[in-house]
Amino acid sequence: MAGTKTYEGGAIRVHFDARRCIHARKCVLGLPGAFRVKERPWVEPDAAPVEELAAVIRTCPSGALSYERLDGGYEETAPAVNQARLWEHGPLEVRGDLTIAGAPAGTRAVLCRCGASKNKPWCDNSHLDIAFKATGEPKPAEEPVALEKTGGPLTISLAEDGPIHVEGNLEICAGSGREVAATTDTWLCRCGASANKPFCDGSHKKIGFTAEGS
Repeated sequence: MAGTKTYEGGAIRVHFDARRCIHARKCVLGLPGAFRVKERPWVEPDAAPVEELAAVIRTCPSGALSYERLDGGYEETAPAVNQARLWEHGPLEVRGDLTIAGAPAGTRAVLCRCGASKNKPWCDNSHLDIAFKATGEPKPAEEPVALEKTGGPLTISLAEDGPIHVEGNLEICAGSGREVAATTDTWLCRCGASANKPFCDGSHKKIGFTAEGS
């Protein structure tokens, strides 16, 4: 895996992509004996039972951590329901069979929606620096759509100097898990200025937002 570090144990191979890490600390809090931020190597795959290690990795929201089983055990699969969850005053957490900017991206990702990340499309916690304001509990759609299917491939592309385009079955969820909308094709704000968050309303043009497309 390009750009990642790999830590191999007897039963599992752990991959870490530092470019996607937002320091959510699910790993460190879940298994501090296996994820040791003050030591090198900081990941010790054999320091915990393999099933526990794999389960904690699956809680990593950004997908910075992933794994391969070497013992024939359970590999991570995409969720039954594709989800985009809104963090309060923060990014967009996406789960599904993801393709992002034309490349396979695993099943978990956290994408910038404040417009300030220096690592777009990934969140880098810049929303904290700029005191970004965006509710994680928007009102639900007035006419919710019932999806015929809830899983399947989820393709995320980025309009140049514009929004996030998501194609595929998707449930947009509030931070609490409440359904906000269901869609198969939508445009989500990534400039931070939309008055209709999480959806794009064209504000990126008004503020002169710039970001590479894909």
